[in-house]
Amino acid sequence: MRLSRVLPYYWCYSIQLRRKCTELTKLNVGAGRETAYVGIAGTMVKYFSCIGFLKSSWDQVFIAFWQRYPNPYSNHVLTEDIVFREVTTDNRLISRRLLTKTSRAPRWAERYLPVQMSRCAYVMEDSIVDPQAKTMTTMTWNISHARLMSVEERCVYRVNPENGSWTQIKREAWISSSLYGLSRAFQEFGLARFKSSVTKTMKGFEYVLAKMQGETPSRTLAETAKEAKEKARETALAATEKAKGLASQAQKKQFV
Repeated sequence: MRLSRVLPYYWCYSIQLRRKCTELTKLNVGAGRETAYVGIAGTMVKYFSCIGFLKSSWDQVFIAFWQRYPNPYSNHVLTEDIVFREVTTDNRLISRRLLTKTSRAPRWAERYLPVQMSRCAYVMEDSIVDPQAKTMTTMTWNISHARLMSVEERCVYRVNPENGSWTQIKREAWISSSLYGLSRAFQEFGLARFKSSVTKTMKGFEYVLAKMQGETPSRTLAETAKEAKEKARETALAATEKAKGLASQAQKKQFV
């Protein structure tokens, strides 16, 4: 059976299952919405959603989507391979990519995990692009270490209804863990990491879009961190010298 026939039904089925889940709590977190609920199998699931904007047209973002690796904000992405691509009869582009990413567990969890556990993870990404409606929908999930933590992400890229020259991105994530006794801790860790990755993803998009448009990309996180580190070192040295000076003055006063 063709992937183009399977994907829409798979996504709809997954969303219907989640709607049948029992919702427990809701919490607004900044521009995002965070929810916890119990899944069909009784597994606790963390849900997060947010909406972001890129100050570029949908067409530009669509092109940048396929050119965003590598960029200074995606050092954790090791490889990307397109394993399937098809144009449907209604001119929709359907693709599947296999990504290899670094996957380091939190230090507090290392004692519970196998020593030989791989530091890399395979991630699958399906996408459907509708050039007529100007929408691009992606579904991403990890196929490695899924028992420890499963992260499913759904993104919808469309023209910003309030500004036609911008692109709106609605992002949703479902985070779960089947590890007995540590599932909640892994979910909290996964949610924090996901929020951090969203920021890096948007920065990566902006970097690639700037290069596409012939602009000078803004400073990378590494450059900013290096500058901050040097400034902190200078401040610490200045504080040390000042402390030494005050101590020297205090000693002189004692002998006067």
